[in-house]
Amino acid sequence: MAKNKPVAVSGVKPSGDLQLGNYLGALKQFPAFQENHETYFFIADLHAITVPQDPILLRKRTLNIVALYIACGLDPQKTILFTQSHIPQHVELGWIFNTITPLGELERMTQFKEKSEKSGLLAGLLNYPTLMAADILMYQPDVVPVGEDQLQHLELTRTIARKFNNQFGETFKEPKASLQKDAARIMSLQYPDKKMSKSDEDKNGCIELLDSADEIRRKVKIAVTDSGNEVIYNPETKPAISNLLSIYSLLKEIAISELEKQYKDKSYAEFKTDLAEVIVGALSPIQKKYHELMKDEAQLIKILRDGATKARALAETTMQMVRSKVGLLEQ
Repeated sequence: MAKNKPVAVSGVKPSGDLQLGNYLGALKQFPAFQENHETYFFIADLHAITVPQDPILLRKRTLNIVALYIACGLDPQKTILFTQSHIPQHVELGWIFNTITPLGELERMTQFKEKSEKSGLLAGLLNYPTLMAADILMYQPDVVPVGEDQLQHLELTRTIARKFNNQFGETFKEPKASLQKDAARIMSLQYPDKKMSKSDEDKNGCIELLDSADEIRRKVKIAVTDSGNEVIYNPETKPAISNLLSIYSLLKEIAISELEKQYKDKSYAEFKTDLAEVIVGALSPIQKKYHELMKDEAQLIKILRDGATKARALAETTMQMVRSKVGLLEQ
């Protein structure tokens, strides 16, 4: 990789099968960064185990994500791909950040409140944001491509960087978020007041990246719609059809206003039929590439190991500086 490029860092948890919201909110924008940034994209497996996971399924999903990363356009020759657990420096830096982060800052995190209601008050859930801060700040990024649900965590990351710098001297950058415009919050097809989620109990509300063409058509066909029959964008009065218009617009890169004109005299059913084909068309080449990659798991593991070797070198450089500043003895 060329030096003196701005740095971008981001990661995805292997806690469920990736879905359309993940793609539009994050994965779709990842490949563009590798062309003009030094990029570090990782699989956040340590974050995944903050809630109970099936070990066999966790391993499978980890490999699924690296295959999907590549299928969506990331090139292992241009970007560094790795798993979080392969870089022990992340945990070390996360612990140091724990020592300067007030408990109240962690307790106010929205995801902690929501997930602790389901999984109980686990220390891993509480300390999730300090580990996430370590994941990001370790590589001195300028920008972090994220979904809207991670903005609160990124703001705490910036606060932790500022606090460390104030206490120990200038060390970390305060990275900015890169949010995919209009894709920050793709909503459920069944509950348009809730975000589309890979952990959603109602699978009809979530289009997974590996859903078959027939399954995609079925889910779009039964997607809820609003009263009336006009295909117009108004998130407040017509949240369901507005969500579907957003998906169509983002996948085809057509302005919503143009779609409103195109479907001015057409029914919801006609619009949904076309939308289903747009989704199938967008995901089909990704799925084809994914299935080819999954035939050689050994190669995927090699890609992750090679990426981890490169990431560890930079991570250790950062940690040598951090250890010195906080007063830990040299190793």
